[in-house]
Amino acid sequence: MIRPITKEDIKESVNVIRTSFLTVAEEFGLTEENAPRHVAFATTEDRLMYQMEVEKRPMYAFFSDDGKMLGYYSLAKLSDTEWELNNLCVLPEHRNEGIGDKLLTDAFAKAKELGAKKLHIGIVEENVRLRKWYESEGFIHLGSKKFDFFPFTCGYMEKEL
Repeated sequence: MIRPITKEDIKESVNVIRTSFLTVAEEFGLTEENAPRHVAFATTEDRLMYQMEVEKRPMYAFFSDDGKMLGYYSLAKLSDTEWELNNLCVLPEHRNEGIGDKLLTDAFAKAKELGAKKLHIGIVEENVRLRKWYESEGFIHLGSKKFDFFPFTCGYMEKEL
């Protein structure tokens, strides 16, 4: 089941995000020292609470039948017609069960309800498997950019809704 998260879900959301993105960090040699701003290391309860309360980001999670959070995503408003998908993730032990597909389909629907015509996403450019998955879901690669504070290249994609 996918539902909006509440303040009570913030702590579990942080755990799901950090645990999920840690596998990406490990795969690409990211550490807290060489990529402290990467989501695997920079996500905190304070940060998510700020995104929820101040930025008013819609946040959603996939829960198992017994109430355990297995996946997460949030949306950030860029303009009246463009939104960004952030932190879409699934706990490693529950990947390849269709949860990511369900979360992405839900994100498309929620973004449309909010008036989005386009959905943007940023990824680790070197993560070819992830890029291909997003392309299979209709995202188009727009380009990439290298930042001094990341030891990887940021890839940018968008999808017309």
